[in-house]
Amino acid sequence: MAARELTGRRIRDRRVAIGVKQADLAQKVGISPSYLNLIEHNRRRIGGKLLVDIARALDVDPSTLSEGTEATLLARLLSAAANQMGERPEVDEIEAFTARFPGWAALLAGQTKRVSGLERQVETLTDRLAHDPILSGAMHEVLSTVTAIRSTAAILADPQEMEQAWRDRFQRNLYEDSVRLAESSQALVAYLDRDDQAITRAGTPIEVLETYLRSQSFYLPKLENVGANISDQIKAANLQGEAANDAARKYFERYVQDAMDMPRAAFQEAAQQEKYDPARLALRFSTSISSAMRRLLVLPSQGENAAIGLAICDGAGTMTMRQPIDGFPLPRFTGAHQDWPLYQALRAPSVPIRRCVQQGQGSSARRFMVYAICETTSPLSFDTAPRLEATMLILPATLAPEALAGAPDLVFSGTHFGEA
Repeated sequence: MAARELTGRRIRDRRVAIGVKQADLAQKVGISPSYLNLIEHNRRRIGGKLLVDIARALDVDPSTLSEGTEATLLARLLSAAANQMGERPEVDEIEAFTARFPGWAALLAGQTKRVSGLERQVETLTDRLAHDPILSGAMHEVLSTVTAIRSTAAILADPQEMEQAWRDRFQRNLYEDSVRLAESSQALVAYLDRDDQAITRAGTPIEVLETYLRSQSFYLPKLENVGANISDQIKAANLQGEAANDAARKYFERYVQDAMDMPRAAFQEAAQQEKYDPARLALRFSTSISSAMRRLLVLPSQGENAAIGLAICDGAGTMTMRQPIDGFPLPRFTGAHQDWPLYQALRAPSVPIRRCVQQGQGSSARRFMVYAICETTSPLSFDTAPRLEATMLILPATLAPEALAGAPDLVFSGTHFGEA
C-alpha cells in the first residue's frame, strides 16, 4: 500500500476523531463534499496546497497526513531491513504491514532499537577494555604482583639450603606482595563490578559532557533564546567534576553563538531546502562550515535511520567530541584509519572535503555522505602557531539519497570502521 493510498484514510480518521462533518471540512477548504469523499476513499490523489489547507483545517501537520504517525516506525523498520544479513524482507510491503499491524510493527521497531543500543554498548565496552588507562594500569599491577609472588615462591621452593635471614626476607616479601595483590584485585573487581549505567558512563570530562548531551539529543532549549544563562544550564546539567563543567561552559558558549547565528526553526527549514549541505548552509547564514555542522546535530531526527553523526578533533588528532550513529562507530581510543575525512581535513586546513563512504560489503553495506573541514580556533598571529580543529559531519543515506547513488569514494570492509 503506497503512502499516497494511506493519506485519504488518515484524513478521514482525523476528521472523525475531532468530530468534523465531511461537508463542513469540504466547505472550509473550498471543495465539494463529493470530491472530499473521493479523497477520503483514496480515489483521488492529494498534495500541494490542498493537503496543506486540509491539514490546517484539521489542526495537524501536513506530514502527519502524508506520512502518518507510523513514519517513525517505517524509518526504523527500513533501518532494520538494511541491516539484515540473511534473507531480504519484503520492503515493498512494509507500509502495508505497518498500517495493518501497528502493534507488531512497534514491537519490531522497539526490538531493533534495543539491539542497536546493545551493539553500541558492546562497542563501548570493547573499546574501553582494550584501551581504558585505568583498567590497563590495574591489570599491569595485578600481573606484576603475580610475577613477583611466583618468583619469590620459586626461590623458597628451591631445595638448596638458604640462610634463615634470607628466608625470612623472602617470606616477608611474599606476604607484602600477597597483600598488594589482594588490594589490586579488589580494586579491579570494584572497577568492573558496577551497574550498567556506571559502565557505560564515560569517566573523562569530555565523556561526561558527551553523555549528558546525548541524553538531551544535543538540543538545549534554554540556550536557544537571546540572553540565555549559561551558568543555569551548567547547574541543570549537574556534571561531576570541575573539568567537566569547564568543558561544558566552552561547549555551551559555542552553542549560544550558533543558536544566535542560526535560529533553529529557520535553520531546520533551510537544511531541508539545501539538502543538509553544510557549506550551503554556512553561506546562507553567514557563518563557518563547522558551525553549520554543529547546528545540524541539534535538529530533530526523522526516525532512527536519519540520525546525524559528528566528530571533532584537535590539531593533534585527539577526539574532543563524538556523536556516533548506527553503522558508523566513532571509538575514542582505538586508532582510526588515516583515510577518515576528518584526518584528511586536518592535513589540509580550510579545504572542505566531501566523501561518499561505504561501511561493509554485500547486503550489510551501508553508505554515508561525510563532510569535513579543518578551521582555526585562535586568532592568527606571527608569534604563535594557530590552533586547529577538524569537524566531520556524517549523514545517513536517508538524508542524502541522490548524492549516495554513485560509486563510493571510500570503502571500509572490516568489522571495525578503521579497517579498510
